[in-house]
Amino acid sequence: MMRLLAIESSCDETSAAIIEDGNVRSLIVSSQIQIHAEYGGVVPELATREHLTHLQPVIRQALEQAGLNTSELDAICATQGPGLPPALMIGWKAAQSMAFALELPLIGINHVEAHLYSPWFQGNPPRACWEEFQPNISLVISGGHTLLAQVNRPLEHTIIGGTQDDAAGECFDKCAKMLRLGYPGGPVIDRLALKGNPKAHSFARPMLNQDNCDFSFSGLKTSVRYYLDKHPGLAEDDTALPDLCASIQAAIVEVLVKKTIRAAKGLQFSCITLSGGVACNTGLRKAFQEVCEQNGFNLRIASPNLCTDNAAMIGLLGERYFHEAPPQKNWQADIRPSWRLARPA
Repeated sequence: MMRLLAIESSCDETSAAIIEDGNVRSLIVSSQIQIHAEYGGVVPELATREHLTHLQPVIRQALEQAGLNTSELDAICATQGPGLPPALMIGWKAAQSMAFALELPLIGINHVEAHLYSPWFQGNPPRACWEEFQPNISLVISGGHTLLAQVNRPLEHTIIGGTQDDAAGECFDKCAKMLRLGYPGGPVIDRLALKGNPKAHSFARPMLNQDNCDFSFSGLKTSVRYYLDKHPGLAEDDTALPDLCASIQAAIVEVLVKKTIRAAKGLQFSCITLSGGVACNTGLRKAFQEVCEQNGFNLRIASPNLCTDNAAMIGLLGERYFHEAPPQKNWQADIRPSWRLARPA
């Protein structure tokens, strides 16, 4: 029996989980959304302070919920990057200290890679479903990341496309800020879009027709800004907001769906996966479900509780690495704030 403690602190969620033989025994997440909302975005100094305050209690709760103590652990893993440097430092250094004190191996996990494989972690509580794995084209979409990957088998992936500027989630949030919808704005746009007409306004769809797997959302954000400048008062009109939100969401969703489907067809993959915070968007999920059904693609979407930042996906991927390669102690390794899943040379 293999038991592992996982820690996540890359941004504004403090999370710990206990993994036992591919199953999540416990998952604790302390969110900071309300703290950062009044500032319209994550403030690194505040995030770091909250991690310092909540990390030890979160770890204790995860152990207690699983009915374990630290002497029963076989390894520790934590997010090593990418992320906010001071926030990463809190979780990583805590994991290092525990691993050193307990003389356990420490596994550093790439946060984006954990999202990449999260569609294969299913159930309540989640478990690793590696036996169900299919080669796939994976779309990872969040506030900080938008990328396409070709995944041939577990732990073997190639990045085939990514955003050239803003991530999709960042575009949602910045457009929401222009509409004075608060932070995080993506879920608010999603909710209002359900009542609006997605064809009411025409916004830019950058790089949609370019024959590559890359994305760009800064042009869409600029398109929305110019439109609002030409129509003063529109953002303050509550009756106009649903149509605006539906039109913005339609533009983002169309780019994500069409470029992903084009990649899957071109590379002859029959399975598509979605993960990351934006994968919770109902309009995006519906669009992918419809187009995948029409084209005969198998679609797997990460569970909503694993779309946002969490230690369960960190731990389930860390356990896979533990079994695939000799575990490293990593007691002196540093954080990797800019750790990117690289494209082939």
